[in-house]
Amino acid sequence: MIVAENVCWIPQLVDVQKASTNLQGVAVRTPLVGNINLSEKFGANICLKREDLQPVRSYKLRGAYNKIVSYSPSELTNGVVCASAGNHAQGVAYSCSKLGIKGTIFMPEPTPKQKINKVKQFGREFIDIKIVGDTFDDCLKAAVHFCELSNAKFIHPFDDTKVIEGQATVGVEIIEDTKTPIDYLIVPIGGGGLISGLIAVFKELSPKTKIIGVEPQGAPAMQQSIKAGFPVVLDNIDTFVDGAAVRRVGDLTFEIVRNGIDKIITIPEGRICSVMLSLYNDDAIVVEPAGALSVAALDYLAPEILGKNVVCILSGSNNDITRMEEIKERSLLHEGLKHYFVVNFPQRAGALKEFVVNVLGKSDDITYFQYNKKTNREKGPAIVGVELKSIDDFEPLLYRMKKANFYGEYLNNSPKLFELIV
Repeated sequence: MIVAENVCWIPQLVDVQKASTNLQGVAVRTPLVGNINLSEKFGANICLKREDLQPVRSYKLRGAYNKIVSYSPSELTNGVVCASAGNHAQGVAYSCSKLGIKGTIFMPEPTPKQKINKVKQFGREFIDIKIVGDTFDDCLKAAVHFCELSNAKFIHPFDDTKVIEGQATVGVEIIEDTKTPIDYLIVPIGGGGLISGLIAVFKELSPKTKIIGVEPQGAPAMQQSIKAGFPVVLDNIDTFVDGAAVRRVGDLTFEIVRNGIDKIITIPEGRICSVMLSLYNDDAIVVEPAGALSVAALDYLAPEILGKNVVCILSGSNNDITRMEEIKERSLLHEGLKHYFVVNFPQRAGALKEFVVNVLGKSDDITYFQYNKKTNREKGPAIVGVELKSIDDFEPLLYRMKKANFYGEYLNNSPKLFELIV
């Protein structure tokens, strides 16, 4: 267990119970269900806490609502404000509609229309959406400035005591709904609000439970902060796992997590995509990338969870259907079943036929082809995507490509791959 020298604030059970009372009739008591497929695969008793079944399809409603109702009616005269591109915005919007108060929600320009429409749907006439800036950081600055001018209350997505207490109600429900002691609790980490609340509850009610935090490999803000001993700001992050991709964790959440967590695991984005697809195909469960983090961690914990009681938090399901092609693509790349090359085709008749007949294997399939003919050149480059039936087919393909003098460049490791093919 990671231990800090400094004593930090931690939610008290009495305040978490108050949050549970506040959330009655608002947040759903989501089911804790055993999963046969995962349990058989890992030889463990694996249960899923289905926070994807909340009215706003994520746990974020718990913290947002609990924070807002902590204010008196007079304090809410000028409404509330938040900055978010996703689940927190929906939680705040739903809360505003439920309470009949004004909400102003700042969202960055790249936010998908689907998410903007969901915020409008949940908030109805009670919310005003402002699209500002290219990044979340730009959006956040604008939201804070608006609060200063309007005297509205800012609702932080994770670094707030009432928000953390609201998220902690997830842990109370888990413990109340389990019949056997929990050996492992696996939790996604973004800013740290959810796992902070769960650490507080389990420290009191189930202290022997090992708490495992999971971050996307492209945004390991909590892991890097614990290594540094203070909250760091990541220079660059992969925003694909948008529900957990933050540049900086909270001050409150950092102290709670580094004092109470047993392990942090980072998961490649491609592996997360594979788990999303398997949850859908095997169990008809739709989750967003962040929602799949806890299940994706099981592969990395397989030896130690054998025969154990394990709970995974499915944190949300706000996934845009337009992302499914990218999700499949990232999964295939990670599994070693999809490969992109620059192929040098001789500028003569029959070159493509020769490549298909003599270079491709019987089960290899061209799924992408972009040819750029160059005048007065002996060879014309093409970007070619090949999907394999087995990872073992890659080396033979590479050998045949080089032997026939078609090989130009391997692109899978290029950071600009998706810019080239999308």
